[in-house]
Amino acid sequence: MSDVINANPTVLDASLLPKRDGVVLEKNEDSLVYQELTELSLDGLTYTDSEAEDEEEGFDSQEIYDLISTISDPEHPLTLGQLAVVNLADIKVIDHQDKSQIAEVIVKITPTITHCSLATLIGLGIRVRLERCLPPRFRILVLLKEGSHQSENQVNKQLNDKERVSAACENEQLLKVISHMLATCK
Repeated sequence: MSDVINANPTVLDASLLPKRDGVVLEKNEDSLVYQELTELSLDGLTYTDSEAEDEEEGFDSQEIYDLISTISDPEHPLTLGQLAVVNLADIKVIDHQDKSQIAEVIVKITPTITHCSLATLIGLGIRVRLERCLPPRFRILVLLKEGSHQSENQVNKQLNDKERVSAACENEQLLKVISHMLATCK
């Protein structure tokens, strides 16, 4: 007997999903952050305040959530954020702000059902999205949340094995499905 498709998943209202509020920097001359942003120096060139905004900043869990929450679920016409497959609380970013050090992003996903046959595909879609959007210094770890899937260990191994991920990304059919999933990303 084949797996039952979860025809009635819990759906969150898109307007209630976590969003970054407009953060305004205090333009206080004593503010160390403000001083760093207004005058960055590289090879003798000085960048102004507006040019500093274009420089790569550190990443936080909200930015990672923003990148992956709009990925479409392969079974439903909903996003991973709406289905609560990805949650802000389950994303951890370790970024030392030193561009020479490896940074790490850990994303724990929660399949809609414990025997979800597409958990690996969803995790692969998240990994591909992050690899395309993040600088190469980021190590990406995509895991199933503890106790959320009956084949948790096996799926985690597949999602974090570089050779398996590379082979999967060479498969034209899988790439077509992943491209379809990522088509809704903002």
